[in-house]
Amino acid sequence: MSNDNKYKKATKFVHAGRNPEDYFGVVNPPICRTSTILYKDLDAYLNPYTKYRYGRINNPLSQNFEEAVSELEGGFHSISTSSGLSAITTVLLAFLKAGDHILIVDSCYPPTRFFANSQLKSYGIEVEYYDPMVGAGIKDLIRDNTALIYLESPGSATLEVQDVPAIAKIARENNILTVMDNTYSAGILFNPLDHGVNISLQSAAKYLGGHSDINLGFAVADTKENYEKLKACAVNLGVCAGAEDLYLSLRGLRTLQMRLDYAGKNMLLVLKWFKERKEVQELYCPALENAKGHDIWKRDFSGVNGLIGVLFNPKYSFNDISRFVDSLELFPVGSSWGGYESLVQPQDMKTYRSNWQKEGVFIRFQIGSEDPQDLISDLEGGIVNLKL
Repeated sequence: MSNDNKYKKATKFVHAGRNPEDYFGVVNPPICRTSTILYKDLDAYLNPYTKYRYGRINNPLSQNFEEAVSELEGGFHSISTSSGLSAITTVLLAFLKAGDHILIVDSCYPPTRFFANSQLKSYGIEVEYYDPMVGAGIKDLIRDNTALIYLESPGSATLEVQDVPAIAKIARENNILTVMDNTYSAGILFNPLDHGVNISLQSAAKYLGGHSDINLGFAVADTKENYEKLKACAVNLGVCAGAEDLYLSLRGLRTLQMRLDYAGKNMLLVLKWFKERKEVQELYCPALENAKGHDIWKRDFSGVNGLIGVLFNPKYSFNDISRFVDSLELFPVGSSWGGYESLVQPQDMKTYRSNWQKEGVFIRFQIGSEDPQDLISDLEGGIVNLKL
């Protein structure tokens, strides 16, 4: 697109990462299944600037995707990986070494915690978790060997909104790299790099893909230097993304804005229903006035996605909640979110947090694209099972 700065994001997403002139006018970049790439001669093989060298390292489709998500997040360039978790682990391994200290938000995606507690610690890296509401107070946790601050906002399950600009400012003043999991916002609701973060990563299996049929992740770097370090680690680890997943995510990008908007509207209607339920002890959503970081969310974010965290009254046992969940027709149990379908998943908060003291069963609800009144009717039919 020429002079594309004049266009809004929703328009850019329709056109990002596609060049029909490169494919005889074909609208979408074709699936590129390749390992071996042939060179026209020996000089081309020896030329370090040859564009495509091997399918695992880069190819026309991965290049299209990485250009598109770099524009989505507003960064220099990106890497694509086989899953959201592989994006996380590749970034951490690229910028940490033995003897370093990392600060990780306590409300992080649970597999991030598991990787840090097992692999990172075994590599001689000091791991410390911090309160998501610490803000500029992060300065008091910085050590001489602190190399990286890891953010996720809103946080996993409990959806606390961090003061990202304040944390990024402190980090820059101390020459510390910042990395943020931006999957909740999908690059639409919030742009970490615009607020001082160095690396923004996402699981494209969520809203970007949007149809629960891919495994894909990516990480976008703010500068050429950080990108080259990230890319070198990805190449050395053998990290790459599958062709079909890249293709489907590029297709999902075209409708990302409208799907995310619809999910947010649906979620707010279901959230209103939950607010009236006496069976609920506490609700977690940044749009709630009493939510942790609500004022920051209003300042920095443009909306919400389809997630709600629900902590039920502790008088209900897990068996009680199971009767409720198992009676629902439109909310199957599933481990993901961001697709077109509604889901529920129990959250083991005492494992997922450093010091979780609250009692009661915690359930995460993913609100999909079904009619919201049908979803509410289903919940109303199921909630009676808590009263048996």
